[in-house]
Order: sequence, then C-alpha cells, then structure tokens
Amino acid sequence: MKFPAGLPIGASWVEPPSTAPVIFPYDGSTVADAPVGSVELARQALDHALAVRETVGRLPSYVRRKVLQSVHSAVSAERDAFVDLLVLETGKPLVDCRVEIDRTLLTLETAAEEVARLHGETVPLDLLPSGEGLLGFWVRKPIGVVVGITGFNYPLLLAAHKIAPAFAAGCPIIIKPAPQTPLATLWLVHLMRSALLEAGAPESALQLVTGGADVGATLTTDGRIGAVSFTGSAAVGHQIARDAAPTKVLLELGSNSALVVAEDADLDAAADAIVRGGYYASGQACISVQRVIAVETIRDALLDKLGARMPAVVVGDPRDPLTRVSALIDPQSTGRVREWVDESVHAGATIAYAASGDLLGPTVLIDVPPGQLAWDEEIFGPVIAVRSVPDLDTAFRTVNESRYGLHASVFTSSLDTAFTAIDRLEVGGVVINEVPGFRSDVMPYGGVKDSGIGREGPRFAIEELTTTRMAIIRPSP
Repeated sequence: MKFPAGLPIGASWVEPPSTAPVIFPYDGSTVADAPVGSVELARQALDHALAVRETVGRLPSYVRRKVLQSVHSAVSAERDAFVDLLVLETGKPLVDCRVEIDRTLLTLETAAEEVARLHGETVPLDLLPSGEGLLGFWVRKPIGVVVGITGFNYPLLLAAHKIAPAFAAGCPIIIKPAPQTPLATLWLVHLMRSALLEAGAPESALQLVTGGADVGATLTTDGRIGAVSFTGSAAVGHQIARDAAPTKVLLELGSNSALVVAEDADLDAAADAIVRGGYYASGQACISVQRVIAVETIRDALLDKLGARMPAVVVGDPRDPLTRVSALIDPQSTGRVREWVDESVHAGATIAYAASGDLLGPTVLIDVPPGQLAWDEEIFGPVIAVRSVPDLDTAFRTVNESRYGLHASVFTSSLDTAFTAIDRLEVGGVVINEVPGFRSDVMPYGGVKDSGIGREGPRFAIEELTTTRMAIIRPSP
C-alpha cells in the first residue's frame, strides 16, 4: 500500500491491536489486511485533536487553502491507482469508481476555494435607540473537534466531504471509515497529513480510527467535541443523535428515492433515467431510483420501454469497463435484498425483470403492496419498484408518504408541473427531467424527515461546522 502501516493517531502511525482482511466483494479474495482500532486508540485520538484545537483554529487562511490544494494535487496524481483500489475494496463497477474520484477532486478543490469566502458582516445595531453609537459585526469561528463517520459505498468521496470542509473551517477532524472499506480513506488521510507536515501545521489536525460500534460511541459521545457528521443508516444515525446530545449532529441517512413520470413526459428519457439511476453503483446509493411512480395512462408504455432496456445492463466483474451491476458489498447485504424481493412477491408483487446468474442482477418489481420493505425502506441494491397512480396529485402524495425525504425527480414537459413538484415534494432536492441521483458536489445536499439533518457541499458544510460570534463595540465608553 502507498501509506504507512497502522493508524494515523497524533503525529505518528500507531500499531493497532489487530487487523482484519478487506475483501473484494466480487470473488471473496483478500485485498489487504487493514488496521482495526480500539476504544483506547479512539480516546487517544480525541486527546490529540483537542490538544491542537486552538492551533488549527488559528491557522491562517492561506495555510488551510494551501494544504487542501496540495491534497487535491496529490490525489489527482494518483487518480488511476485510487480508482483501482476503490473497485477492489467496494466491488463497485469501474465506471462508478471513476466518477467517485472525479467528484472527490472537485470537493477538495472547492473546499480550498471556500476558505477565501469564510467571513462575516456588519450589523446595524442602532435600529433601536439603545444601540446608538455601537459598532456591530459577526465573524465565523470553528465549532471545534469534528468526528466524521462514513459509509462503505463511496468511501473516498464521503471522507472528502467531511475532512475538507472541517479543515477549511479550522476544525481538527477524526474520521472513522466503514469497516469494509478503510483503505482509500487511509491513503487520503496519509496524503493530507503529508501536506499538513509540509505546511507546518499539526498532523493531529486529521486522524483516522477504525473499529466497531464501541469505537464509534467513544468518539461521538465525548462531550468535548464540537460536531458529529455521520453518513449511514437511519437507525444508527438516530442512535448517534440521541447519544451525542447536546453535541451538534449532521446526519445523511439515505432514502428510497422516487422518480415520478407524468403523462406528458418524454418516456424514452424517463426509461433511460430509471435504468441509469436505479442501477449505478449496483444500486448501493442513497439517491438511486427505488420507487417509480407513473401516471396510469403511460404505465404500460413505460414498462415496455424499460423491458427493452434491461438486457443491456451488463452484470459481472466490476473491473470490466462495460459492467454496470456487480456484487453487493457482502453476502449479508445480498441475502437481505433477495429476502425483501421474495417477501414482496409473496405479498402480491410481480417480478417484471430479473437477470439470471450468480450475482444479484438488475430487478424490476411491479405493484409492490403497501407495507413491504422493498417499497417503504431503503433497499440499497439493484432493485426498482414500479407503481401506477391515477394522477399527478396522487403521485406527489405517494412520494411524500415515505418517512424519507432526500431526493426525488419528476419527468414532465410542463413548467407548471415542475414548479408544483418543487413546491410540494417533501425532500431535500427536487430534480426535473434527470435522475434523483444527480448531485453536484458544490450544491447543498441533505434531506428532511428520516433522511437526516444538515447539509453537505463544501460551502454549506463549512457553515454547519462554524458558529457565529458577535462583536459589539462602543468606541467611546
């Protein structure tokens, strides 16, 4: 590997108490043995981060920007190697891993740019007579030590979305990657710690600890930290929020994203989007298409177009550039998805399409009854469920019936329908005539309801990880 052995804690790499193999999901082979941390190492990381909190918070803007620019250059120079590593540790198709590295680079670049825009403004305190003669302004100050916990599906990108804004804001950060996918994040951390050292900044500004739920609980429940930023399941996110209170918690908890197809939609474009948006990353994306809600009059035509496109979805080795669906992260995940599909069929749903073979291939379910997990919950696999409704009003109500609300999309030729959707859909992002999985890494990204709280995207994450400090001055006592 292109980074030291052990875990980056304090100013050095510490030998962990144990290691565990990182498995290539496609064939079960071992990619590498990864360090596994402990509660004691988590406590050490917290102490080191707290010790440099003031130093990191006072780093000049040019230093913070320079470090992030250097990391961007270092990752860019190793782009192809990062892609290869991501394919191996996630099992995600090559095409999706290439997208991940490009988005990571954009995130690092824009976080560096946002350092120059971290400022406050004056306040007219003399709007009341008591404020006459007073000068008022506010500035933004770092929130303190940040704990970032990431999911397995986009390990490098998710880490970048936590590490880069935290450092841009002047916050030390401890990152905890998913146990299945720590390698690319370890490499990213090594590159950034090298940039910190070169810039004369403390390496303890960025540390990484692996381990189980006990390690996570140690990090997130320490009352001395400033914020927790978590990406993962709703159940775990809710538990973190309860246990961490009153510490600020930012949660990105996934969804069961809907794609609405109106009567006036371009059905070819909608069918293309359903296939593209439902099966990228083998369906292991929180804003992949899961629920397709079609107006009844165009249902059959849409299903015909979907059926014609499904055989072209290549299932196989993720290292093949043509592959679009490959193995899920582990056999347990595959078994769970199959179980949800079987339960839906037993309850009355119909399988309109299912690829044959050993891997769980792209699947289309029709008329999944209410109360089934394949419709109500986040399936996180290559499965979409199609349901028809009498009209758009019912379609929008069906979208909103979910306990989740991350992204939804609507295919329509009507501006009126588009703006109605933007007004009515209870989600963090409404996408018109594109997949709900569209995300530009500079935009505010996050959900409502059980999809989480807070927003990512460098500018918006930096705002979340800073606090306003008001200055009130009477020049003449």
